[in-house]
Amino acid sequence: MKAFINYILLVVCITTFQACTNLDEVWYDKVVPETFFKSEADIKAALYRPFTHARWYVVNDRWRAQELTADQFAVTTKGPHWYDGGAFERYHYHKWTMEDGWIWETWRGTLMGIALALDTKQDLNKLDYGQFKLTQADKDAHVNQLNTLIGYFYMRGLDFFGGLPVFDSLNEENLPRNTDVETFDHVEQLFKGAIDKLPVKAAGEAEEGAIRQAAAVAMLAELYFNAEAYIRKPMYAECAKLCEEIIAGKYGSYQLDASWNGAFNFTNDKSPEIIWSMPSQFNKLQYDWFYGDFYHYNSRVYFGVDMGASNGIHLQPSRRPDSTLYKTAFKLGSPYEKFNDKDLRKHPYVYTGSGNYTGMFLTGKQISPVTGDNCVGTQEYKDKLLVLDDRVGRFSEVGPGKKYASVSQLPSKISEGEENTGVRLVKVPIPPDSEKSLRWGADQPVIRLTEIYYMLAECKWRSGDHNGAANLINQVRKRNFENGLDPDPATAANLDEYRMLDEWGIEFLGEGRRRTDLIRWNKFVTEPWWDHQPGNNKFLNRFPVPLQAISGNNNLQQNEGY
Repeated sequence: MKAFINYILLVVCITTFQACTNLDEVWYDKVVPETFFKSEADIKAALYRPFTHARWYVVNDRWRAQELTADQFAVTTKGPHWYDGGAFERYHYHKWTMEDGWIWETWRGTLMGIALALDTKQDLNKLDYGQFKLTQADKDAHVNQLNTLIGYFYMRGLDFFGGLPVFDSLNEENLPRNTDVETFDHVEQLFKGAIDKLPVKAAGEAEEGAIRQAAAVAMLAELYFNAEAYIRKPMYAECAKLCEEIIAGKYGSYQLDASWNGAFNFTNDKSPEIIWSMPSQFNKLQYDWFYGDFYHYNSRVYFGVDMGASNGIHLQPSRRPDSTLYKTAFKLGSPYEKFNDKDLRKHPYVYTGSGNYTGMFLTGKQISPVTGDNCVGTQEYKDKLLVLDDRVGRFSEVGPGKKYASVSQLPSKISEGEENTGVRLVKVPIPPDSEKSLRWGADQPVIRLTEIYYMLAECKWRSGDHNGAANLINQVRKRNFENGLDPDPATAANLDEYRMLDEWGIEFLGEGRRRTDLIRWNKFVTEPWWDHQPGNNKFLNRFPVPLQAISGNNNLQQNEGY
């Protein structure tokens, strides 16, 4: 983790200061790779620059596009807060437009990632690695990490928008979009061409953020997994074969972590489950983007930290205002209550010291397990003990002489939140200030072996092997229960398409993939969930090409329906 981050930070130092630290003047008519790169450190700093962009790319607006448009998360308007011009309602109701900023940032960020990786690849290809006491194998590994990263950006863009402009040179301008199939084929060839030239992870090696063979194979498997949605061609058999090979260790040594939180804790760079991650270190490219959006203004008291938050994102409710469950109204959503009551993750998040913690949620009475202090409200419940509620409604407006005579009259929709609305996810552990050295020490998982198990399970399910699918899911589920005793294991009988989607949603809650899973199952525009009725408009499975992009390149064709 630290080595990778330090190389990334060298980018700034090298590009800013290198020319000023050597007083022996050497004049060049232009800067070219042969004159810029002076050492192996220069090469690695350049190599990892596109990865800093990838680190930004996998969260922020891309996370919101995947999660706030689906059935597990929402940003309710809380009194005067978080309406934001209706942006979060547009996410939730599938009313986005080509002018929405998050769509532009996703389009721009995708193509920028491709360009950054391609630019570095072109520079490294020009170098004689022997001059730096590096081998051709080193060069092949570096170049093909970049090829894989280019493929990754193209695949995400294909998922969001469909076909993209495909380019191999930065000299091309105003390119039209390639077709979905052409983009898919380009991604496939990038991954296939890279695999054999990437290093293989040995048993016990830590993940430093570099792309190894298994990561490229996992991306190729993901491409095949979603091929039916991307190019209307099912490729589940091809996906299953690659997943089986990864699990068998063909591309390196990986295994499921024995603990439910091993892939997310402060030493998760050593988790045998991590296939690809983004490194994080306190005050050095730290993985913390979610903190401000997820937690209440005073959640700092609960955590025992000095950080403020803005009280935005929370789980969609599992219960109506009268506390009855929504499960009778729709099959998707209700994320908190989809967890079994005996699931270790369903416990409130409690930091127990020395890097250890239990539970994965903030819910109920917010009394700090660190200090015993009450976390109090600042808005509707000013100076009162904050009680986070798995319901949405303006409960402060119920009572004699108020807007609503009883709870039964309360509407529950995205415009009706309060400061205590919603269960909050704590997937990344947050230590108190007394152990601040651990803060943001957990790397961000991008690909976990669990995903490979679940992809293979779904492929088996689709082929008719429901027993095989259930067995794979249960191999993961058992770690979430005391002594491995699962009270509700998957079986051939109960594993229908909704249970499969529930298993994806429970295991990967908040990991920025929910929209893609719903689209693959043809549920994204056809199924209801809390405060959301389906429009059955298939064109909404893709986002529009943003107005800013079309304004700058009139060769771009808009997606159908927009």
